Amino acid sequence: MTNPDVMTLAVHWRELANTVFVPHTEAEYQRLVAFLDCLIDEVGEDDGHPLASLMELVGVLIERYEDEYVPELTSDT
Repeated sequence: MTNPDVMTLAVHWRELANTVFVPHTEAEYQRLVAFLDCLIDEVGEDDGHPLASLMELVGVLIERYEDEYVPELTSDT
């Protein structure tokens, strides 16, 4: 990636950073989950949708948070 590409991304990132981020708190996690819900409503199962990869990325960020902070449910049977 060339320096102009990085600069272009930096400009756009400022616009996106409040929406797409690594969650570190429960509140941030909930904001990201709400955003994913909106993306799911928009994208659905259309892998060709322009926002499909963003939906996948947000899902990965949520999964990472859950792996680190949300305890797994255990069955007491």
